Amino acid sequence: MKQFKKFLWGVILIAVGLLFALNALNITNINLFFDGWWTLFIIVPCSAGLITERDKMGNLLGLIIGVFLLFCSRGILSFALFWKLIIPVAIVMIGLKMVFSGVFGNKANDIFSKMKNRGTQPVSGCAAFSGCDLNFNNEIFEGAELTAAFGGVKCDLRNAIINQDCAIRVHAVFGGIDILVPDGVNVKTNTVSIFGGVSNKTAYEKNTPTIYVSGICMFGGVDIK
Repeated sequence: MKQFKKFLWGVILIAVGLLFALNALNITNINLFFDGWWTLFIIVPCSAGLITERDKMGNLLGLIIGVFLLFCSRGILSFALFWKLIIPVAIVMIGLKMVFSGVFGNKANDIFSKMKNRGTQPVSGCAAFSGCDLNFNNEIFEGAELTAAFGGVKCDLRNAIINQDCAIRVHAVFGGIDILVPDGVNVKTNTVSIFGGVSNKTAYEKNTPTIYVSGICMFGGVDIK
């Protein structure tokens, strides 16, 4: 999927470069800077993200906003209407995400509940206008809660002992969270993204423990690799 995204951007850059060249040679007279051309910087990445990324909700919301802004720039819709609808649309998208998460279950919540019943607490990592580095060298890992608000959190599980399914709850608000996982585990995500997202670069492996990542990304991101 990552290669597809590179391919798509490569095709777009080649097409734009050729159009500039043809216009310079007076072979064509295509105006690339049409009203609302800047919205393509929202529409194109979000469209690619719907295909290449596992978390679709944030990209779908971004695509809707990008298309709406394009229509406003072209005079089809008004910017006043956009500002009236942006918050309701975002709320509806978040609600849909929560409904589907509730219908299909959230394994992370089940794991945290079992930990609580056993009297075990997840490891907590928080960075507010700062950084936080968690390293689990030769430690048994069951779960963690990571919060990044205008800061960054790094959770290194590459040398952790993971013998069963575990969970990580993330809250990335104008911040970033990096999760480094070892070989021999799977990672599944179930997050709500608002102008943010989760990048899961891990490979799927059969019959291995799974790390379930859930939470919220608002103007922030989570990178799993």
